[in-house]
Amino acid sequence: MKRILISGGAGFIGSHLCERLINEGNEVICLDNYFTGSKSNIKQLIGNPYFELVRQDVTQPYFAEVDEIYNLACPASPIHYQYNPIKTIKTSVMGAINMLGLAKRVKAKILQASTSEVYGDPSIHPQPETYWGNVNPIGPRSCYDEGKRCAESLFMNYHQQNGVRIKIVRIFNTYGPRMNQNDGRVVSNFIVQALKNEDITIYGDGKQTRSFQYVDDLVEGFIRMMNTDDSFIGPVNIGNPGEFTMIELAEKVIELTGSKSKLVFLPLPQDDPMQRKPDITVAQRELNNWEPKISLEDGLIKTIDYFKTVI
Repeated sequence: MKRILISGGAGFIGSHLCERLINEGNEVICLDNYFTGSKSNIKQLIGNPYFELVRQDVTQPYFAEVDEIYNLACPASPIHYQYNPIKTIKTSVMGAINMLGLAKRVKAKILQASTSEVYGDPSIHPQPETYWGNVNPIGPRSCYDEGKRCAESLFMNYHQQNGVRIKIVRIFNTYGPRMNQNDGRVVSNFIVQALKNEDITIYGDGKQTRSFQYVDDLVEGFIRMMNTDDSFIGPVNIGNPGEFTMIELAEKVIELTGSKSKLVFLPLPQDDPMQRKPDITVAQRELNNWEPKISLEDGLIKTIDYFKTVI
């Protein structure tokens, strides 16, 4: 049994990670301030003697004896991270400093949940880990993009200067049950609008592409990354290389929900990437042949079934 701290553990992704690690026989401390996370996401774990829930903001120091740390705390959808951009940067930067400081003190291994947003609007397709990105440092998305880029830098600095055992994962678009229906992400937007038979809003011409990864595949990648030898620190892309246009996604959601929704097109937000697709060669090589197992259709069916219960 390992004692594992998950910052942002009551969030969409964090709750699935908490559940997986508890089911594997570990002790889990879930740290969350509930800005985008929710107790309802982890209610099935409350009362488990090996699960501890702590209401705390990751920008404040936290002290505990732990073996591993997963640093997931940060709003990840444009609606939420642009609501208070200064707070978003503080969460990424000060949160990283606090979690790295804890890892240094107790000699824990620590994983940073970074993002494909570090690549910005990419000029290379698909995006390998060696690509440095094309990010607007003063744009409306920069609080998130640059906050995560700075966090990666901090992780490398703590590793090189203090010998902290680090892992860096770059997450590509992830979806699944427990997504917030009001988070503004494309999968949840389309599903909620389709289930309500409302117009499905597509920004731009709908020809921009994304790759969509089901949450269970991401959690598997996280755990495999944490369990790799200390010599491999990343960064590593964790995502599904299947590539779909926004129109293709919308049509698939309409088909699976049996919706009467129509497509409507709105102006594209500033700095919204036109393409996003991971090169997962490194993940396949270093993470014991990891690759996504759940198809877009199968994952959407599971996600639609969840949203039917909450709408």
